[in-house]
Amino acid sequence: MSSPTSLRFSYLKRTLQFRFEAGTSRGVMRTRDVFWIKVYRQGDLDQVGWGEAAPLAGLSPDFGPDFETQLAGILQEANARTWDLEEESVLQQVKKLVPFSLPSLRFGLETALLDLANGGKKCILANSFFDQGTPIPINGLIWMGTKEFMLQQINQKLEEGFACLKMKIGAIDFDQELELLRYIRGQEVAKNLVLRVDANGAFSPLEALGKLEQLQDFGIHSIEQPIGVGQWEAMRELAQKSPIPIALDEELIGKSNKEEELDFIKPQFIILKPSLLGGILETREWIRLAEARRIGWWMTSALESAIGLNAISQLTSTYLPSLPQGLGTGKLYDNNLESPLVVQSGEIRYEQNGTWETPS
Repeated sequence: MSSPTSLRFSYLKRTLQFRFEAGTSRGVMRTRDVFWIKVYRQGDLDQVGWGEAAPLAGLSPDFGPDFETQLAGILQEANARTWDLEEESVLQQVKKLVPFSLPSLRFGLETALLDLANGGKKCILANSFFDQGTPIPINGLIWMGTKEFMLQQINQKLEEGFACLKMKIGAIDFDQELELLRYIRGQEVAKNLVLRVDANGAFSPLEALGKLEQLQDFGIHSIEQPIGVGQWEAMRELAQKSPIPIALDEELIGKSNKEEELDFIKPQFIILKPSLLGGILETREWIRLAEARRIGWWMTSALESAIGLNAISQLTSTYLPSLPQGLGTGKLYDNNLESPLVVQSGEIRYEQNGTWETPS
């Protein structure tokens, strides 16, 4: 164990502007707020660690008008403590300080401290993504919107060379969504494409199986969250009967009874969003439990800025993933931080000679 150290914590807030109106099952997003946590050793500004707390409207348990007040209070308490900067100790100290009900704050504090512990170079964990620039395969995300807007995105992603597309469904007429999937499969470059869909809980339990049976004609890899959260009996039945593998997403958020949920529903996959699940420690536990049950998983960012996306990519890289991950959301903003993160040809990589814009 290293010697306990006095640290200074503060934060900056930025409102990120989407390049387009991002359609979700909960409405249209044009902006979102992120809070960058800054930490350094008292009296030493040569090394600074940065983390990101970015609660997401409609999903994050800690989203609300009092989040900034809670953040300021937690950081004030963090300033009054001493910190051991060894990795496991950092994760355990953050767990004790930040309640489970504040998952994005946990994630931001964990990553800020680990960045500082590794020299303040945006290196969160030992991983080949940061150390060697090893790319991570990712899916191309097709956002909800009009049929024309979604078609435009599809063509763009195919031109960019993505080998995996994830299309959000449930916002427009289902027959139009089937037409879009039929269009994708009709493209020569998409013959061997991995195709995922994400319903964000849009189907009712009564209609879900029938719609999944229609979707199976398009060689769908998996469907995320076909029905709304909290309907464990219905989700379990779908996981047993669906011709398409079921992936839990929102169903995991805010849940501390991980084993009970996985054992009851028995999904084929789970989707991991560290800033919604409670950070690195909680995400690692989900992975451990899933792998013990032979449940597949992949990591997904939740519309974070470059600071959060970098941390999630590095965590992902420690597992040497072969499945495409959901890490391509950094280009969504007009005023994101400049960073070495590069999305190209269906992969995200860390440009070794790239530079970071300092948060302000």
